[in-house]
Amino acid sequence: MQIKVPFLDLWSQHLPLMSEFSQAIQEVIESSAFAGGPFVAAFERDFAAYCDIPYSIGVGSGTEALWLSLLACGVGSGDEVITVPSTFMATAEAITYCGARPVFVDVDERTYTMNPDALKNALTSKTKAIIPVHLFGQPADMDPILEFGREHGLHVIEDACQAHGATYKGKRVGTFGDTACFSFYPGKNLGAFGEAGAIVTSSAELDQKLRVFRDHGQERKYFHSVIGWNCRMDGIQAAVLRIKLQQLEAANQLRRTHAVQYDAGLGEFDGVITPAQASYARHVYHIYAIRVRNRDETIQSLTDQGIATGIHYPVPVHLQEAYQSLGYTRYSFPIAERCAAEFVSLPMYPELTHSQIEQVIDAVKEAVAGGVEV
Repeated sequence: MQIKVPFLDLWSQHLPLMSEFSQAIQEVIESSAFAGGPFVAAFERDFAAYCDIPYSIGVGSGTEALWLSLLACGVGSGDEVITVPSTFMATAEAITYCGARPVFVDVDERTYTMNPDALKNALTSKTKAIIPVHLFGQPADMDPILEFGREHGLHVIEDACQAHGATYKGKRVGTFGDTACFSFYPGKNLGAFGEAGAIVTSSAELDQKLRVFRDHGQERKYFHSVIGWNCRMDGIQAAVLRIKLQQLEAANQLRRTHAVQYDAGLGEFDGVITPAQASYARHVYHIYAIRVRNRDETIQSLTDQGIATGIHYPVPVHLQEAYQSLGYTRYSFPIAERCAAEFVSLPMYPELTHSQIEQVIDAVKEAVAGGVEV
């Protein structure tokens, strides 16, 4: 009998913690602290400590974190922000919603993160900020990006929405830029029971600006110093996240152990490119994406063998219909486009078993060796 391997199994993650979740949610209900409030403040303190940074601001999503960070850094109409096309749409959306223009640079073919050498070709007099993306849990190469930013007076905002707990040269991601943005979408390494996000920063000034922006621009109730928006984190999400934050380091280590097993089984297999961990990085494998040439056939073969997969992301942002007005064309960023055509995301979550991973490895090898040209 064929045993199916799901792409994600949140139930297995949540089941051992159900009594803690129930108690925490009951406390929120009894206190009626549903929007912002003490539970959010407690999570902000815990998450700031985890990230080894002074300030953490809970918001409603990772997208809001990016948007508010740009606003707090003064990005607005007529400005340009450099980022990468190998990312989820939210990175670019946040730029657009500030009134600015996304400008893309290609990625490094080994790490799938921003190629710092390409920044000089994207710089104009309108450039205001850079958003490197720590894609799939792999930190971008921050030193040259920060050096370029300092040289040209640019803000640097880390998109760490997939990289909770990753490190760059021994330091947590999120501690390098003016701000860093995290998503707690349920499937992330640290996931809520719905939508939630956070911004971290070392700047007291930005911390204060962000807290005002996220709460309708009010420094105190009904006194609005600026035009803001409703971007508050829910109390229930904060209570859940505090519990799950205690499990994050152990869960990340399990992901890294799973990646080692995948690497051992597929790393030398002809026709499969496994993800490379950069020498400067501690990758936390939010996504374990291999590359194969005939992706559709490979995915179908894996599906037939009971293995669920994903694609992150099939169309790079610069080729999305929504961004046709930017004027980019196919082959503008060949590495990002090639990766987008070849990525297959394999099951990756802490609760995977050794035998499940072996089953996935065997299925990939069968897909590739069984007549699939790669």
